[in-house]
Amino acid sequence: MKVLLANPRGFCAGVEMAVEVVNKVLELKGAPIYVFHEIVHNRHVVEDFQQRGVTFINEISQAPPGSVVVYSAHGISPEIRRQSKQRNLTEIDATCPLVTKVHLEVLRFAKQGYTIFFIGHANHDEAVGTVGEAPNNIIVIESPEDVARVAVKDETKIAYVTQTTLSVFEAQRIIDALKSRFPDIKAPPKEDLCYATTNRQ
Repeated sequence: MKVLLANPRGFCAGVEMAVEVVNKVLELKGAPIYVFHEIVHNRHVVEDFQQRGVTFINEISQAPPGSVVVYSAHGISPEIRRQSKQRNLTEIDATCPLVTKVHLEVLRFAKQGYTIFFIGHANHDEAVGTVGEAPNNIIVIESPEDVARVAVKDETKIAYVTQTTLSVFEAQRIIDALKSRFPDIKAPPKEDLCYATTNRQ
C-alpha cells in the first residue's frame, strides 16, 4: 500500500493558537478548566486535555460559577459572553483571528443597515457565534437553492460573509448564485475563507 501525505497538513494557525492557549491556562491556573465547545475536532487532542482536567461544555451553565472558561477557535456570540459574566466566569478567548474578522464585518454591515447572508452550515459552532452578533440582520445560506428562495426587504443593501472553513468550491457556487440574483451585493473587503483551508484544497 502506498500512503501519500498531503502538504500542508496538521492544524491551522488558529487551532494551534487555541490548543496553546488551553495548555498555557492549564500551566498557569491548573485544573479544572472548562472549554466552551471542543477546542478542535480531533479526538486525540480532546482526550489528552480531558485526562489533564479539561471539561468540554456546550452550555455555559455547565461551568460552575467563578470557574475558568476558554472559548474555542470557532468564536462565540455576545449572548455567551453575557451568560459568562452572569456566572462570574474568568473568560479566556481563543477565537481564531480570521473568525473575529468575520464577526467584525457582520457588525459593520449590520450597523449600516444591511441584510447579511452568512454562507455556511447553520448548526456549525462558527455559524452560531457569527449569527449571534446580529441575529436580526443575518440570513444563513447553505446552498444555491436557498438563494432562490430567500426574500429581503431592500435589495440595494445586502452583503455576504462566509464561514472560514467552507469548501472553496461550495462557497463559490453559493457566491455565484447570490451575485447572479443580486448583482449589487457587497462582498467582504477581504476573502473570509481561511487560507489554510484554501491551500489544502
